Amino acid sequence: MSETVVATRTFTEKLEAARDASITLAACNAALKNAALEAIALAVVDNADRIIPANQLDLANGRENGLSVGLQDRLRLDEKRLASLAEAVRLVATLVDPVGESVRGKTLPNGLQLSQVRVPFGVIGVIYEARPNVTIDIAALALKSGNAAVLRGGSAAENTNRVLVDLIQGALASVGLPRDAVQTVDEFGRDGARQLMQARGLVDVLIPRGSADLINTVVNESKVPVIETGAGVVHVFLDESADESWAVDIVQNSKVQRPSVCNALETLLVHEGSAARLLPAVLGELRASGVTIHADERTRAIFADAVPATEDDWSTEYMSLDLSVRVVDGLDQAIEHIRRYSTHHTESIITNDLGNAERFLAEVDSAVVMVNASTRFTDGGEFGFGAEVGISTQKLHARGPMGLSELTSTKWIVRGSGQVRP
Repeated sequence: MSETVVATRTFTEKLEAARDASITLAACNAALKNAALEAIALAVVDNADRIIPANQLDLANGRENGLSVGLQDRLRLDEKRLASLAEAVRLVATLVDPVGESVRGKTLPNGLQLSQVRVPFGVIGVIYEARPNVTIDIAALALKSGNAAVLRGGSAAENTNRVLVDLIQGALASVGLPRDAVQTVDEFGRDGARQLMQARGLVDVLIPRGSADLINTVVNESKVPVIETGAGVVHVFLDESADESWAVDIVQNSKVQRPSVCNALETLLVHEGSAARLLPAVLGELRASGVTIHADERTRAIFADAVPATEDDWSTEYMSLDLSVRVVDGLDQAIEHIRRYSTHHTESIITNDLGNAERFLAEVDSAVVMVNASTRFTDGGEFGFGAEVGISTQKLHARGPMGLSELTSTKWIVRGSGQVRP
């Protein structure tokens, strides 16, 4: 089918084509899907000369339109990031194909053999903004799990995504898979996102990735079942027994290593018993890296190079070199603060007290809870998933980084030998 014909299809026709492609993918063996993934990885690396200029155009448009520094960082692709994307795609190819995996099974007293197996969702819709890496990540994970993907990538990355989707479709066709297995509906603009949210029956599940406003809009307005990926108001708590070198390194890495992403630290809580010992070194290192400290009164009494924190700071996902800091009475108040302001993404405690570590793990209700580790490890790649669809902060179906198995449902297989129910 020529590109001219594809471009003139209606929204519904595109979704129907995705549905047809999903049927083909569901029957594909792992070898064919892996061949498609290798073709995508090669296309990403070999076509940097097409991708990067398109991305530079999006970045220039973003700067002109006032796109935040954090979103510009998420939007940016360079040769190093493209190489990392290709590597992630190849890692997905090495993972075990989840389709057909037996979850559980048994033989009933009447001889019926039951087994619950993983199956693809079918058609996955994704709405995201200023994240062209998601285009590659979703395509790779959807293909390996036997799903078709329909993408609405937003105007901020439209030039980059147009090139990426074209490359993905070319890679699919090169191994004999339908181009319609990965599609974009960006040409329909905002109305495309609205139609995607209303496409119950054609789209099996919808995944939003982006700002809290975007996510809330999709959750509230979609008729299609939604897997919610939440914003990241992420906390680290420095307990009274926290090791100073660990505290400095972990807080620095959690905040500064890449401040624009959802697993970056946004609020630091410090036990009053360790504040005088830890804050000068921890916050001094942060300030040297250009971090603006938004601090409560007790913190400013110890570290003067800070601005007063407001109530809004405690619930802000900065996505920048800004950090809220509060001194708390102890573990109970730290947990209470997290319960009030957290988006249930990632929280970490730095401690040498085993009892406090176990209490923190048990009582903090977030998708990922850590002890003595950087929050930046909350990531599908770091968890060994190759890539991730997103980080789910809800409790139904999937929670935390979502990889291949999170893009499958299950069905029951029943094998009998003439049994009837009495």
